[in-house]
Amino acid sequence: MTDSPNPEIQEDIEVLQAQFEGNEAVKWFDSDLQTGEAYSVNEYEITTSANDFNIKTMYDFIKSGAINIPGFQRNYVWDIKRASKLIESIIIGLPIPQIFLYQESRNKFLVIDGQQRLMSLYYFIEQRFPKDEKRTILRRIFEEHGKIPDEILGDDTYFTKFNLQLPSALPNQPNKLNRINYSTLDEYKIAFDLRTIRNIIIKQNFPEEDDSCIYEIFNRLNSGGINLKPQEIRTSLYYSSFYNMLYRLNTLPGWRRIVGVDEPDLNMKDIEILLRGFAMLVEREEYQSSMVRFLNSFSKNCKKLKDEQIDYLETLFHSFIESCSVLPEKAFYRRTTNKFNISIFEAVFVAQCRNSFEDRKLVERKLDPEKLEELKSDSEFVEAIQSQTTSKENVNRRLRRAESILCNK
Repeated sequence: MTDSPNPEIQEDIEVLQAQFEGNEAVKWFDSDLQTGEAYSVNEYEITTSANDFNIKTMYDFIKSGAINIPGFQRNYVWDIKRASKLIESIIIGLPIPQIFLYQESRNKFLVIDGQQRLMSLYYFIEQRFPKDEKRTILRRIFEEHGKIPDEILGDDTYFTKFNLQLPSALPNQPNKLNRINYSTLDEYKIAFDLRTIRNIIIKQNFPEEDDSCIYEIFNRLNSGGINLKPQEIRTSLYYSSFYNMLYRLNTLPGWRRIVGVDEPDLNMKDIEILLRGFAMLVEREEYQSSMVRFLNSFSKNCKKLKDEQIDYLETLFHSFIESCSVLPEKAFYRRTTNKFNISIFEAVFVAQCRNSFEDRKLVERKLDPEKLEELKSDSEFVEAIQSQTTSKENVNRRLRRAESILCNK
């Protein structure tokens, strides 16, 4: 059995490894999920059925909210030329890939694979194409309303006209479909509306009260070729008023100062950090590794929260931010890595808010910078944030030490 490496040397190794991970190279946070945690899975019993819906029916499903387009970090990414090629393929009778839908309940479906194709069809029939710089806000609007309201569709701030942009096969043979739109399909319109797309409907039968299989399906079937991060998938599965609140908190200047990054993270890591803080505060006693499953379960439970409960949690977080106003910059960073440490924040947030939360009050006492430094230097606490950080034992150890040092001295 070999000795464990010196923690500072191990951290240097991790930094070097991160430099060779492509888009993961520049991180502002310490990653604390243990190896393989995101891939801890159950066994499932699911049923699948194939259905051929015509395009007009698919459009009506989207328009009515029966089909929910998940709000992935990538948003809608196709340009108008790629979307035009899809429409052209349908018009001329070429097959397109099948769509995977997850049945949440009767007449309610989540798109597992095929978001880009479905949104291209939706935009073409609406005769509007989204501007690149507005796609993030359009995703939020779609999630909130289940569709894009007519007043937004008609606003040239968000959209341009969707006329097909198709290349010519030869210089002297212009593409007869180029520049047409849905209203000028003419003799092609009926055939276009009635063209069918194969849909694979997936329903989970077991476990009955746990729809986590869709988490795995999203991760394995997403068509972009890049595995989605857990929080990107989680946001789509458990979107709720609680998540809207997390989005608001994520833009607070005081919160951006705490994480030390001006703009929200593209992969929603800052949202996940907020989620973890609230999850540990509210459901600490129910925590069992893995962290991924814990956050999935908490997110699902938060869909049932009443508005007044969400309002209280939001106000509580504002009071926490105010209690951190006397802290120096990067107070939640580890000196050895110069990165925001999730475990430190999680422990401090719970310790600072726990009594207030239990009494349904707000945080009043300021966080003492000296006590925070004492906590970050405490040998037991440091040990609990260096390895196996999401084990139940280490989670409880660092929460106990944080409460002891920050609250009882």
